[in-house]
Amino acid sequence: MMKLATLFLLGILAWTGLSPARAETPNVPYSTNLKADAELAKSRGVPIMVMFGSPHCPYCERLLSEFLLPMQRNPEYAKKVLMRRVEVGSTQSLIDFNGKPTTQGDFAKLHQIGLSPTVVVFDYRGNPASAPLIGLGTVDYYGAFLDAAIDAGLTKVASNKSPQRLN
Repeated sequence: MMKLATLFLLGILAWTGLSPARAETPNVPYSTNLKADAELAKSRGVPIMVMFGSPHCPYCERLLSEFLLPMQRNPEYAKKVLMRRVEVGSTQSLIDFNGKPTTQGDFAKLHQIGLSPTVVVFDYRGNPASAPLIGLGTVDYYGAFLDAAIDAGLTKVASNKSPQRLN
């Protein structure tokens, strides 16, 4: 009887550990190469949304779990934005939008990120498309603020594609 119970428990653990839902858990990846991310975003015609966060930041975790991860699971957002993360203060290597090596922390300093989380939407040239969203703010309206920033990014990306006029 004890062997049967043990086998049953092991079977449940193996089954839940290998379930497809667990294997497909979405994540917002840390960027290691913003130039490559920008090329991917350009090919898709979308802006890049970067969440600047820090380790052990409860507001960063809440932003991820309540907003960014659900957006990542929604196929409509894949058509609208490329999401990445950068860790403020990190010495992790990063290639910036110009293809130059830096660190995630130095990239955050360059963009004057002082509070975590901060979300910045960039066009594929590395230009901010809207004002940064600093902190988590009012959760009731935060989704609308994210959508407005993404829409501003889409507008900027579309304007970057249009041919420039010569007067």
